[in-house]
Amino acid sequence: MHTRMDISDTPSARARWRRVRRSPVTTWVAVLLLVALGQLFIVKPFRVPSASMSPTIQTGDRLLADRIDLTWSDPTPGQVVVFSRPESWKEDAASPGALRVAAGWAGDLLGFGPSNLDALVKRVIGAPGTTVRCCTDDGRVEVDGTAIDEGYVRNDLPFIAGQLDCSSVPVSARCFAPITVPEGSYLVMGDNRANSSDSVARCRGMTTGDDCARFVPRGDMVGTVFAILWPVDRLFSPLG
Repeated sequence: MHTRMDISDTPSARARWRRVRRSPVTTWVAVLLLVALGQLFIVKPFRVPSASMSPTIQTGDRLLADRIDLTWSDPTPGQVVVFSRPESWKEDAASPGALRVAAGWAGDLLGFGPSNLDALVKRVIGAPGTTVRCCTDDGRVEVDGTAIDEGYVRNDLPFIAGQLDCSSVPVSARCFAPITVPEGSYLVMGDNRANSSDSVARCRGMTTGDDCARFVPRGDMVGTVFAILWPVDRLFSPLG
């Protein structure tokens, strides 16, 4: 009677398997897989595409975004977040070419270089159900009737109480009418208020109406920014 031998149990098969496991190619594949999984579920680096968060975050900065944080909790006002560009913001985006898409695939895998994730970085100002408006008599943003302290804003739009404010003609471009944030969405703004295409960019200079606002759905949130990774001289700079 003949016994059937499993080819995988032969000495030559075991030797080949040992060579595969010890191969540098196998090691690199495993490393890339771990990096990809880490970026997908834990921490992902992002490159800042514009100056809308300057000087807190500057164009070209590399950020680290915590993906776990938003798995267990919702964003809170004051946090800097990375989010995928919502549909209502698409008119601001340019379509990438084939080479750019290929480079983005590599960048998403490795964490360096361009990305195919059309991500934006802004600061959360209004949570679901809250009402945001600008401005108080001294030119500050209010959330549910309370003026908020925004020491991170360095380049705001002109506002001079009694001369160029929300009652003057013309109205200050800093002003916008009360906006109630819908459930499941967030109102975000850039720290560089005079140069930020954010949730209220199309509402500025208006004292009535809130249908001009663009919100960020909770499902488009990617992560909360916790550190600046590059350049080195800005390593772990405060985010406000």
